[in-house]
Amino acid sequence: MGIEIEDKFDVPPEYELPDLGGLADTVGPKSYQLVALYFDTPDLRLAARGVTLRRRRGGADAGWHLKLPKTKGARQEITHPLTRSARDVPYELSELVRAYTRGAELKVVAELETRRSVTLLKDGETRLVEIADDRVKGTVYGDQPRIVRWREVEAELLEGGTQQLLAKVGKRLRKAGATPSESSSKLEKLLEPARLPKAATKAGSAGEVVVDYLAGQVKALLAQDPRVRRAEEDAVHQMRVAARRLRSALKAFKTIVTDTAEVQEELRWLGTVLGEARDLEVIRARFAKALAGLAPELVTGPIQNRLGSDLRKREEEAYGRIKEALSSERYYVLLDALDRLVAAPSLGKAAGKPAQEQLRTVAAANWSRVTKAYDRAQAVEDAERREIAMHEVRKAAKRARYTAEALQPSLGSDMGRLAKLAENVQEVLGAHQDGVVAQETLAKEAESARQAGEDTFTYGLLIGIERNTAERAHAEFPRVWKETVKAVTKVL
Repeated sequence: MGIEIEDKFDVPPEYELPDLGGLADTVGPKSYQLVALYFDTPDLRLAARGVTLRRRRGGADAGWHLKLPKTKGARQEITHPLTRSARDVPYELSELVRAYTRGAELKVVAELETRRSVTLLKDGETRLVEIADDRVKGTVYGDQPRIVRWREVEAELLEGGTQQLLAKVGKRLRKAGATPSESSSKLEKLLEPARLPKAATKAGSAGEVVVDYLAGQVKALLAQDPRVRRAEEDAVHQMRVAARRLRSALKAFKTIVTDTAEVQEELRWLGTVLGEARDLEVIRARFAKALAGLAPELVTGPIQNRLGSDLRKREEEAYGRIKEALSSERYYVLLDALDRLVAAPSLGKAAGKPAQEQLRTVAAANWSRVTKAYDRAQAVEDAERREIAMHEVRKAAKRARYTAEALQPSLGSDMGRLAKLAENVQEVLGAHQDGVVAQETLAKEAESARQAGEDTFTYGLLIGIERNTAERAHAEFPRVWKETVKAVTKVL
């Protein structure tokens, strides 16, 4: 697996690659003959999402290649060795595109024959940038196969290069007559444009802003799906955040995008499935950090195994349940519903109103939910029940934060400030809640250790640390709340 950072350019047939001297040592050109088969569903679901799946023969990187949509200027590429069959996609790769195929068959949709001329920029033995000059013959398969020919140049950043060098290479290519390609891949250039349907919303309206935000979060959720299946670092967290943001937005903007109760419930289910592994991951890391901060003589018994490997085993079991859920019909139905949501949403009357007017009101209403939840919690006399009620304040603050973040691009810095203020409330209450949950987990583990005849001294020590953390956050909250309420009045 790798991260691919490259710039693509369209060039005319007579284009001459410019002199790249002075940028680095130049090696080449060296020529290759490449043949690639591209796989997709019959209705091109992968292409519509910017996903490329191919089997390539020839060149230095022969094999199967799965390129996922570009995020933050880079595409994640996952490779697999060539298999004997040219028509059957390896299971490991077909699994990673399930969120896009949703059970549909993968078949060959196109073939590319490329005469590639490669020039390398190097610093000694360190490879910096690869410039590939490609003359391409593309065949589209179907009822009426067709052939397309073109030429393009790609400049790809290698392990020793820098973004600055890549930019300088691009500048010389453009000066020689190359133009930045509008297509992210050869397949996109070859096939008829595969575009996702887009909602018909009025420019500058509240509906346009909200639907665009929802579409971005659906894209973010789908982008994490292959990473979750591979158990990559932070992937479950990012997918869970996307699900939460979607659910929060549907609640906050219910007068703009209507009739979403069922989708909200399914997003809650997905968040719960993802949450089990994520919570175990967080608390395992929390305990590892706490144990590392103790003097060795204070760590007694096999506590590191119980709070490390035992929790990791539970986490791995939770990952198994996630993968099962992500391959279920229920998950595919949810993804289909999210596609419909952004392509043809049910819009209320408020959707047609100007964004500035309507959405600022929504932001204010969501902050009002936080203050009302706080007032209700403070009116509860029983301390234990009051703590439960304060959890609702935290949830309301998180929703207010997500709402403000969604509106920041259209309403400006005030929403950024509101999001930060809501996050402050969320974090202090979260620190308290996390300390309480950690104490409960430690108490359960300590009881298991006690029954096994193990020394439980360190458990008591950690419980004391967590109690102190929770109490400190509890004591800090009144000040944070007072300062936040005062600051919010200036924003809203």
